[in-house]
Amino acid sequence: MNIQIINGPNLNLLGQREPSVYGSESFDSFFEKMKQSFPSVELKYYQSNIEGEIINKLHEVGFSFDGIILNAGGYTHTSVAIHDAIGAIKTPVIEVHISNVYVREEFRHKSLITSKCQGLITGLGLRGYQLALQYFLSAPQS
Repeated sequence: MNIQIINGPNLNLLGQREPSVYGSESFDSFFEKMKQSFPSVELKYYQSNIEGEIINKLHEVGFSFDGIILNAGGYTHTSVAIHDAIGAIKTPVIEVHISNVYVREEFRHKSLITSKCQGLITGLGLRGYQLALQYFLSAPQS
């Protein structure tokens, strides 16, 4: 099984950025643990602060991978283009957010991408990525 994790803007700063909201672990450290926990899965990780690069990655893997775990960061609330890219690909996408966006600023309560995603996990910290992966592992393959 091939799973692509895509993180959007500012998520390269996990472990340093607002640890009270996002925790103190870097994503690289978490990703290594995740690969060890799921050795039978071919996990790939990509992060970009640039909207077009995220769209390009969705296009690149969106017809050949078994699943995409996407934390679009701030683009979640602003990007019609990422919404359209998810709608254009065949690979199912699970939207993940580390923090509970519904207890934060009101502008974070609206996601432009959720309607094109298979599911949404929010507010469970980095564990949300593991839960999304477990979903793909247990979902029937088409």
